[in-house]
Parts: sequence; C-alpha cells; structure tokens
Amino acid sequence: MSKILKIVKIGASLALLTPMLALAEEAAKPTLNSGDTAWMLTSTALVLFMTIPGLSLFYAGMVRAKNVLSVMMQCFAITALMTVLWTVFGYSLAFDTTGMTKEAVNLNTFVGSLGKAFFNGVGRDSLTLAIPETVFATFQMTFAIITPALIVGAFAERMKFSALLLFMTLWFTVVYAPVAHMVWSGDGALMWDWGVLDFAGGTVVHINAGIAGLVACLVLGKRKGFPTTAMPPHNLTFTLMGASMLWVGWFGFNAGSAVAADGSAGMAMLVTQIATAMAALSWMFAEWLAHGKPSALGIASGAVAGLVAITPASGTAGPMGALLIGLAAGVICFLASTRLKRALGYDDSLDVFGVHAVGGIVGAILTGLCADISLGGKGLAEGMSVAAQLWVQTKGVLFTIVYSAILSYGLLKLVDMLIGLRVNDEQETEGLDIALHDERGYNL
Repeated sequence: MSKILKIVKIGASLALLTPMLALAEEAAKPTLNSGDTAWMLTSTALVLFMTIPGLSLFYAGMVRAKNVLSVMMQCFAITALMTVLWTVFGYSLAFDTTGMTKEAVNLNTFVGSLGKAFFNGVGRDSLTLAIPETVFATFQMTFAIITPALIVGAFAERMKFSALLLFMTLWFTVVYAPVAHMVWSGDGALMWDWGVLDFAGGTVVHINAGIAGLVACLVLGKRKGFPTTAMPPHNLTFTLMGASMLWVGWFGFNAGSAVAADGSAGMAMLVTQIATAMAALSWMFAEWLAHGKPSALGIASGAVAGLVAITPASGTAGPMGALLIGLAAGVICFLASTRLKRALGYDDSLDVFGVHAVGGIVGAILTGLCADISLGGKGLAEGMSVAAQLWVQTKGVLFTIVYSAILSYGLLKLVDMLIGLRVNDEQETEGLDIALHDERGYNL
C-alpha cells in the first residue's frame, strides 16, 4: 500500500511540474518586440537606400559623362543579382550555424552550411533575437548588396558588363559570405572566436571591398590616357547628393546593427554623426592646406571616409572616440587618395581603396582603443587589455586583407580567362553607355 501511495505522490508531483516546465520553456523562447521590429524595418530600407540611389549617384557624378549610365546600371544590376544569390544560398552560407562548435575547428569555422538555402525554415513566425528572421535576413541582404557595389568604383569606365556580373557572383560566394560568417555568426566562427570587434562591417564590408577594388584596378590596368589625360568628375552635384544620401542611410547601417531600438542603437547613431562630421572637416582642412582651396568633392569624400571608419566601432565607441576616429580617417584617407595614389601610380578610378580599405583599416584598429572606458567607450571584454584588443583587431584586419586579395586576384584571372575582363580601346573611347548599353545619359 505504501508503494502505491509513493507512486501516486510521484505522479501528482510530475503532473504539477509539467506545466511549470512548459512555462519555463515558453519563457526561454524569444518573443517578438514590435518596437525593435519597426526600427529594423526602417533600417533595412535605409541601407538599401544607400546603394540605390545613394552610391549610384555618388559614383555616377565622379565619372565622365559618357560613362554615367554604366556605373548606375552596374549598381542597379548588382542590387538585383545579390538579392537572388542571397536568397538561393548567401544567407545560409553567412548565417547558418548548423553543426558549429567553439571547441572544434571544422568547415563551419570559415563558412556556414546550406541548411537555410532558399530561406529554408525562415517562416513568418521564426525569430532572430526579438525580430522576425525575415527582417534580419533582409537587413543583412542589404549589406550583401552594397559591399560588391562599392568595388565598382575602383574599375569604373573599363570593365565589361558580363565580366562584372560573373566576377561579382563568384566574389560574393567565396569572399563576402565567408568573411561575414567568420566575423558575425557567433561562437565557432573564426574571427568571432578571436574576439574581433566589428559592429557593422569594417572588415566584412569596407576592407573586404576596398582590397578587392585595389586588386581589380591593378589586374585590369589603367584607363586609356591615365594619368596624362584629365578625367574630372562630370557632375559633382550628383556626387554631393549621393554622399548626402549615404550619410542619412548610414544611420540604418550602423544603428540598425544593434538589431534593437535601444541604447546601443542610440549611441551608434550619435557616434556615426560625430565621426562623419569630424572626418568631413579634417579632410576639407587637410586639402585646403595642401592645395590652397577646399573642394566639394573633398568634403564629400571626407564624410564617406568618416562613415566607413566609425562603422566597426559604432557599437563600442563613445563621442570622444568618434571624434578621434573621424579626425584620423579624414586626414589619413585624404593622404591615401592623393599622395599615396600618385606615388604608386595605380588607377583606382573613384578611390575605393583610399576611402574604403584605408578608412576601414583605420576604424577597425582604432575600435580596439576607442572601446575602452577611458575614452568613453562601452568597455572591453573581461580580462582584455587595450593592447590585447588592438592586436586582435590588427589580426582581423590582416586576415581580411590577405583573404580578400588572394581570392579576388584568382577570381579576376579566372573571369579574364573565361570571357575577358576589359572592354576594347574603341569601346572605352566611345564610352560604356553607348558601347555596352546602347543608351546615353544625356541627349545633347
């Protein structure tokens, strides 16, 4: 009889415990936050706005009139192409963490699996943090769109459109998606485990694209007539409008990377504004001292350099750090885009390397310094000194440079072998608008 009573008591206890366990399990699940979701929907639209029309106009104004449509067409086509590639396999390669462990080094240390190809399992009710996974995936898609679009500026006015599409498809697959995975996907991913701080894409976006751009302009060679023939921007009004759109859109880029409408997003927005303004002024004054006059192109380029440099630090730096990063980015990127470029003689048409790679390097390394509480930053991880964090940041920068450079070079050579990279002399002289698209930007 006593055994029967014990069994009854155990059964009753389990009956009482079952709903409690169910409630605990329910509480552990992420719940949708409508405020965070609304902010992330807005941020996604802002980042897409950065590419079309922002980057398109910024680049289009800096090329010659006979190539204005070709640059805008390239940005537009990349937007469509990356959207499809992201849907088919890109999101999965970047963020599917199936089988990842922090303890073991395996393929997922470098790239994700294909478990989420075609957005498999990404439904209306699936959540990432407190927002729909559909919103997170689309937000990250806009990063995958703008990164290859940035490279366009380095080889503007001389690459075949067919070669561009093939190269960007390959580059997205073997360079962008793996780097995004290594930095952002969490425990078990290479640079995440190193402790690299990259809040919104200093390594993933800017160093990655800037190095690929430098390699591309070297592989393709200089434009016909460079540097003896003057090739001034044909419409700086477009460029200033594009830079203004980039500045506004960048709040989605940086503050949106908090994936929440919270204090982290607010600080990211503040430091983005401060660093951009400081970089615009420091480039302007550096140019004024060097050349005797400040230029509209200079202040616009300085603003973009500041946006680039604050990107990796936007989640950890404070206002003082933002001023330091902006000051350094404006001056160093000005020197890289003028004196370094002239000294080495490479034809980076629209200064992708000088602004994005150099600005990304400056920002990524200074992130390790400006995250420290003494500069008003968020603070470093427990047990991490400033010197140690600076080394981690430098290691992440060096890895990204080597990875992007080697693979970009190999992919460009492959495309050149398969279909050829460059337009012929006659097409380049005529202009890519007519030669490749049979259209004109202006009917005079």
